[in-house]
Amino acid sequence: MLITIEGIDGSGKSTLIKRLENRLSDLNCVFTREPGATWIGKAVRQAIAEETDPISEALLFVADHAMHLKTIVWPALDDGRIVISDRFTDSRFAYQQVTLSGVIDDPGRWLAALHEGWSLTPDLTFLLIIPPARAIERIDREGVLEHFEREEVLAAVQQVYLSRARVEPERFVLIDAEEEMEEIASFVAEEIRRVCGSQEAHRQP
Repeated sequence: MLITIEGIDGSGKSTLIKRLENRLSDLNCVFTREPGATWIGKAVRQAIAEETDPISEALLFVADHAMHLKTIVWPALDDGRIVISDRFTDSRFAYQQVTLSGVIDDPGRWLAALHEGWSLTPDLTFLLIIPPARAIERIDREGVLEHFEREEVLAAVQQVYLSRARVEPERFVLIDAEEEMEEIASFVAEEIRRVCGSQEAHRQP
């Protein structure tokens, strides 16, 4: 099973992942992330820092995704393990659809075509929702922010996330990211156990 944690910068994804690592240690989950789990992720981080051309940046994200699938996600799933990823395809559609707006026609369709036939849709996605202004307060590193980390960008990105959630309500679980992290982590961990337990029971003869 592939489970993803999504949300705009400052929503608390990385903190939630750390809590889940402790709460779900007995399940022997594979915890991973995009970008950053592969060597291509380093190039992605450099592209973000240098505010590379949006098309080049998007293609680097897709390349990182392909390597992530091949080297980490598919092998773990083939071994029957639960994979929990900090960001996955939804992040790419949400962020790149915004950054490519005005650069190419219909960024959503372009991105979908790039992923068609080889990518993977998560089984379950937890989407952390937070007011963009509050997210900026959380991530403000002495006033130095990446180009994604502007309130108007994050607001647009969150709207794309929500539109994807409306299209696939059976996959998305929306979380109020302003709730206490302990409460969020408890709920998400319990939901993962419930879904994985139901799936395992379904497999039994």
